[in-house]
Amino acid sequence: MNMDEIQKRVEILRKEIEKHNYNYYVLNKPSISDFEFDLLLAELQAIEDKYPILKTSNSPTQKVGSAISKGFVQKRHPYPMLSLANTYSEEEIEAFITRISKSLDNPPAFVCEPKFDGTSISLHYKNGTLTEAITRGDGEKGDDVLQNILTIPTIPQKIYTDIPFLVVRGEVIMPRSVFEELNKERIENEENPFANPRNAAAGTLKTLDPEVVSKRKLEAYLYYLIGENIPFQTHNDRIRWMKHQGFNVPEWMKVCKNKIEIMEYIHYWDKHRHDLPFDIDGIVIKVNDIQQQEILGLTAKSPRWAIAYKYKAEQASTKLISISYQVGRTGTITPVANLEPVYLSGTTVKRASLHNADQIALKDIRIGDFVFVEKGGEIIPKVVGVDYSKRSDDLVPLTFITNCPACNTPLQRNEGEAAHFCPNFHCPPQIKGRIEHFVSRKAMNIEGLGSETIDEMVENKMVLTPADLYKLNKTQLLSLEHFADKAADN
Repeated sequence: MNMDEIQKRVEILRKEIEKHNYNYYVLNKPSISDFEFDLLLAELQAIEDKYPILKTSNSPTQKVGSAISKGFVQKRHPYPMLSLANTYSEEEIEAFITRISKSLDNPPAFVCEPKFDGTSISLHYKNGTLTEAITRGDGEKGDDVLQNILTIPTIPQKIYTDIPFLVVRGEVIMPRSVFEELNKERIENEENPFANPRNAAAGTLKTLDPEVVSKRKLEAYLYYLIGENIPFQTHNDRIRWMKHQGFNVPEWMKVCKNKIEIMEYIHYWDKHRHDLPFDIDGIVIKVNDIQQQEILGLTAKSPRWAIAYKYKAEQASTKLISISYQVGRTGTITPVANLEPVYLSGTTVKRASLHNADQIALKDIRIGDFVFVEKGGEIIPKVVGVDYSKRSDDLVPLTFITNCPACNTPLQRNEGEAAHFCPNFHCPPQIKGRIEHFVSRKAMNIEGLGSETIDEMVENKMVLTPADLYKLNKTQLLSLEHFADKAADN
């Protein structure tokens, strides 16, 4: 690539990363996996390292993604609240150990602990009393969500210490059992379910009503202590003191002396992480000695004395039997993979999202292929790749449909957009979708009109718009298979 092409690629990467940061931190609705995001960030970092002239202070490589909300008071962090550098490879763990060892007079020991898949929090104690609870935000300032934090019983509101000001940091999480119960309730109330426990915890913590937060049974694990004149010179000793003060600290921490012990710990929890009642997405490795931490210092974005080894999302390989195309309420066409059933992350998967035509073409997905399916913390599994080694010679490239599968109208696609859509306003699935939305609890809250009844009404051309619902008479309603006489009177 020439310099103009490289600069354009940098601009594209920055826009893409900022979009995903917004989805993750503000909307709590990530649209790609952590691994895919890290690949984008790593590519941008590599280009900026090779061409320093392209590096800017507002690049995503130089700052923490922001999750500041409008409904809370923003306050500054007394110590920067940075993110962690991360890796997916053993080689980079070894490089991390080698790099920091060169900067220290004595060999470092390390503390390994689970990387909780939740939302970060910084607790401020003045004269032993909890006075502020600040989210990560942009690393310099965040939202004070103290009233919500006070609903979490595992966070002490008072500790006993002579140190006038302490900062205790950790992670707010939602246990899987609570998450499953919450999503069940949301579906029954015709609300969108949360994608994963991390999103549910983050969304709950930003809720303006503490009573709602209290009902969602959040928990917190605290794993870092900062302040002036703390009389403990190792991270491990500080955690012990926190436990004595009543903080819920990770009981699974372990002091490791070298790469072998670190990797043994990582591999153990890769096998056993699902035994925990909450999600973890990796292991955090920290230098144990506080003085060594201070010598190593910080970059603009992360501490040099810590790194996160992240587990890749669980995948399974299975055969792609066919592809069906769903028509959404707004006409968007979504291709869905119909799969030979495969067990993945505790459930049997038979269908998975293929996203859109571009993703199918990019991965060269063909019917009959053995594909890799991933959950990655999302409710709906997705196809992330193809096992080309198992592809037979008779499989042909897939051609995306050109007409709507429901009404046969030619599909359209706007310039710059990934999705195809059906422009026919009277397409039956779109009619059904609009009516289902109209009668839902979040709209008109009309009881007694389930999906099956609406399907029957549309198929019999009794309704084409929500307004037609008010023109129906009792005789028409009683002709429907699932409509009782009492319901018709209502």
